[in-house]
Amino acid sequence: MKNGLRETLADVSIPLVKIPAHPVRLELPESEKKALRERVKSMLQEKNAVLVAHYYTDGELQDLAEETGGCVADSLEMARFGTEHPAQTLVVAGVRFMGETSKILNNEKRVLMPDLAATCSLDENCPIDLFAEYCDRHPDHTVVVYANTSAEVKARADWVVTSGIALPVIKHLAERGEKILWGPDRHLGRYVQRLTGVEMILWPGSCIVHEEFKADALARLRELHPQAAVLVHPESPQDVVDQADVVGSTTALIQAVQQLPNKEFIVATDAGIFNKMKQLAPDKILLGAPIGGEGATCESCARCPWMEMNTLAKLAQALETGAGEILVAPELATRARIPIQRMLDFAKTLKK
Repeated sequence: MKNGLRETLADVSIPLVKIPAHPVRLELPESEKKALRERVKSMLQEKNAVLVAHYYTDGELQDLAEETGGCVADSLEMARFGTEHPAQTLVVAGVRFMGETSKILNNEKRVLMPDLAATCSLDENCPIDLFAEYCDRHPDHTVVVYANTSAEVKARADWVVTSGIALPVIKHLAERGEKILWGPDRHLGRYVQRLTGVEMILWPGSCIVHEEFKADALARLRELHPQAAVLVHPESPQDVVDQADVVGSTTALIQAVQQLPNKEFIVATDAGIFNKMKQLAPDKILLGAPIGGEGATCESCARCPWMEMNTLAKLAQALETGAGEILVAPELATRARIPIQRMLDFAKTLKK
């Protein structure tokens, strides 16, 4: 570790996450897909609704969000977009914590999701009972949690951070002499710790997609493409991060494809991001970073199986029936909003 720091993992046993099989997609005839898209567009207008989609969802949903005046973004920007948009219904194509964050910041609005079963391994790795009990054992630590957590975990935290703002927040807290308890992604926590030199207790969770990128295979791919820039999300293992030309959030990796002069890029994050990268940099060649167990044995195949639960048909059903509504109790939303707002206010000071 940098400056001799130890990687201190919380001494807890986190639950095993049951990973769903990748959904079997029945490709609809183009005429049916077109009719479904038009139906969704009409219902968005009729119901005063707007669609926000994460970079990791299917490209079809991303394109539809932008065509209808919505947005494609990371989880925080999705929620922030909802606060600024006049629509009274937010339709969130992503995973459950994203819908909850949108509801927390927009409690007076209706929030729908195509599939409420779409969760996240980081969220599942950090159940509130275990996490709260561990925080109680370390009352002298400031609790900083990643955005990929439930409303209950956010409400227990002092700060919520995204991968894009984690470094300056931790530096700020360290300058104030605060001890840090970090959760739930241990790889992102370790990355922040190495760059800041700040000792932190790391909750032992991880993302099933980024966990699968393999350093040895990445090194071989780099040999085959020596001119390619390597872009890595910091939720990836350290030996993968060590090979990166750029380490950053989804937004930062998209910007790198646009701004770097390289023709080829090796990308270590969910392959759903390629849709936006190709849209903004159509002349660049994008290669997926190697994963463990490619083919029939891989668990994620560089695609989040929960993100894949978001489909055009489920989106239409949510709008038609109101199924998939996200509810967060007002009192819980009020408590969870505090650490999120703390981050948003801190971000404004950085811009100044």
